[in-house]
Amino acid sequence: MPQIAQIAATYASQIFWLLIVFGLIYFVIGRGMLPKIEATVEAREKRITDDLAAAERAQARARETEATYSQHMSEARAAAQKLTGEAKARGSAEGAAQVARADEGIAARTAEAEARLDEARKSALAGIEDVATDAALEIVTRLSGAGVDRAAVQRAVTAALAH
Repeated sequence: MPQIAQIAATYASQIFWLLIVFGLIYFVIGRGMLPKIEATVEAREKRITDDLAAAERAQARARETEATYSQHMSEARAAAQKLTGEAKARGSAEGAAQVARADEGIAARTAEAEARLDEARKSALAGIEDVATDAALEIVTRLSGAGVDRAAVQRAVTAALAH
């Protein structure tokens, strides 16, 4: 069979070219392209590792900054509370001083008013004594027709008003 005799020659030629193509593919892809791909992958892994390290450093700096911020805020709050307390104390002292001054003014005005009231009461009483003395003198004179001493009537009226 002549076809079988040709198989070896035909296949030998195909196997030869198959080996050459696979060899080229191996050398072109395996030796030429694969190192470039591996270098790219390694560079990418290195960049990712570097980025993660940078992120960790940034996170550490952020924590330090936050701690510093918290400390400054605590100090500022303490200072503000201290100033607020001092301002309240000053305000209370000033308020107490103003109240004391107002109380003194009110006490002085009250004393003046009481003095005026006492004077008015005394003058009213003196006026009442005079009116009562005049009325008693006139009543006694009209009823009895006798003359009475004004000084005696005034003593009697003063004694009656004293009770």
